[in-house]
Amino acid sequence: MTTPGTLLADLRQLPRRVSVRMRLTLLYGSLFFFAGVLLMLVTYVFVGQSFSAVLPPGGKLGFYNGYGTTYELPVDDLRQDMLAQLIKRMFFALGGVCVLALFLGYVVADRALAPLQNITSAARRLSESTLHERIALEGPEDEIKELADTFDAMLERLGDAFDSQRRFVGNASHELRTPLAINRTLLEVALTDPDVSPDLLTIGRTLLANNARHERLIEGLLLLARSERELTTHAVVDLKEVTETVLKSMGKRADGNPLELTLHTELTSAATTGDPVLLEHLVANLVENAFKHNVEDGEVYVRTGELNGFATCQVENTGPTIPAYEVERLFEPFRRLNSDRIESAKGAGLGLSIVRSVVTAHRGTVVAVPRQDGGLIITASLPLHQ
Repeated sequence: MTTPGTLLADLRQLPRRVSVRMRLTLLYGSLFFFAGVLLMLVTYVFVGQSFSAVLPPGGKLGFYNGYGTTYELPVDDLRQDMLAQLIKRMFFALGGVCVLALFLGYVVADRALAPLQNITSAARRLSESTLHERIALEGPEDEIKELADTFDAMLERLGDAFDSQRRFVGNASHELRTPLAINRTLLEVALTDPDVSPDLLTIGRTLLANNARHERLIEGLLLLARSERELTTHAVVDLKEVTETVLKSMGKRADGNPLELTLHTELTSAATTGDPVLLEHLVANLVENAFKHNVEDGEVYVRTGELNGFATCQVENTGPTIPAYEVERLFEPFRRLNSDRIESAKGAGLGLSIVRSVVTAHRGTVVAVPRQDGGLIITASLPLHQ
């Protein structure tokens, strides 16, 4: 037999896709139903006892039929007929009231959960640029208002943290770049001296190369910090045009193609909305990663276009064999295959980290799949411009 306890357990086992409002409505309705059934049983017993107290069992009642004659009816039969009619009418009344209870339960649950819906809507709407907004829930000092106030306090702390991060990035951009720029200038001037000795010339070139690597490292860290923040620029960008610009720029650089590689391009228009500078860095890091981590006489494939409703940039390259379980680790800062934290001529290990951060900031996804013959296929998907 189903009891209120077993019914509550069944309600807790309802699929998670059933809303809390509906579960509360079912809970209110079921509790009212069991209370109504209990009231019916009590009423049935009390009415039966009252009937027996007024008319003792086993007797008969005489009724006048209106035509000058009377007839007798056993008390027990009359009692059973009356109780049967009572039960039938109570069931009809219980059904109607239960329907009304479900409707009222839904309305009450909706009103009770309205503050929680406001909190959920605010959480979905908030971003780094809208952290100044607050829920500011008004009402009695109950648990829901306490939750809203706690959420507002959390937003205040988050806003302070983001402001601190902006100030840090701005200060670091100046404080870290300036000394390295001064060092580079001094070294370049010293190397132009015709009287410099060969030993000092070798040392100067080595220091200049180290300085350039440190500049790339700092630029990568600052770009990583910027890409992890909320976008402030929203422009329509065609990934085809961005990729063509990146490839043209790499063709002019001496280190753009350090190996004898073959480049294949399949570029079609795919418009998205975002920061053009960050998107250019996204494509540039994918392409540079494909060139740097390759093999002699290898190949690089660069593709853009619309795929599954997204603006997509895909870069595929030959290269060393990469186990599938190592792919996710490559997106971590300063991580490379078979090298944990080593800064080398191939870069600082921030390329794919920046790619993921830029894609995430644009509400997209990036997926890397190892090729069977070595190398990677990296696909960055961004929302299409509507």
